[in-house]
Amino acid sequence: MHDVLKVNLMANIHDENDHIAAHTNEDLTDKNIYVINVMGAPGAGKTTTLKNIIKSLKYLKPYVIEGDIESDIDTRDLRGLGIDTFQINTFGACHLDAPMVHNVVQNINFNEKGVLFIENIGNLVCPAEFSIGEHCKMLISTVTEGSDKPYKYPLAFEKADIIILNKTDLIPYLNFDEEFFMKGIRALNKDVPVFKVSGVTGEGFPLVAEWIEKKASDEKGVNCYHHHE
Repeated sequence: MHDVLKVNLMANIHDENDHIAAHTNEDLTDKNIYVINVMGAPGAGKTTTLKNIIKSLKYLKPYVIEGDIESDIDTRDLRGLGIDTFQINTFGACHLDAPMVHNVVQNINFNEKGVLFIENIGNLVCPAEFSIGEHCKMLISTVTEGSDKPYKYPLAFEKADIIILNKTDLIPYLNFDEEFFMKGIRALNKDVPVFKVSGVTGEGFPLVAEWIEKKASDEKGVNCYHHHE
């Protein structure tokens, strides 16, 4: 009996979340804003990756929502670079959800066509389960985490629309099996593009920015919101 109640409650939570996410997605699509849910473990280099992608954007104005359990270190850092950045603190919750994002988005003045990066909480599990109004999910993985992550955290890799392999400049110093890593990804997500980048050298980020701008200019891409299944 308790299990039935729990399943029904979770279904209701997801339904309400997805309803709000769809509304956010529709609203931002109308404003010519392409929304990216940025996922990755703590220390994967999410903020550094955003900085490098933003440097390489040619046609879209960047906006950022920073999700953290505590602190606003990254938000202050990005604002110092002149990037429109807004903070969400969850004070314990392990992921962002659609209502949190919706509340912040209402107060952002999207005055130019652009891309909104929503940096989720550092976590490879929960963020993949909740839609937050995004057009695409970007997963950042690193060579320092090891090549087994697609096997241990399959949902994040399965749901990703783009995967970034970060810190590739460290491969010579690590026992990272790239073939094993890619095999794990392809078993879950046959066609997802995988970009190899380095926050130190800047390698690979112009290609990521080009991919994002192409997706954002593609009307089909801008309407690719999927309800939770």
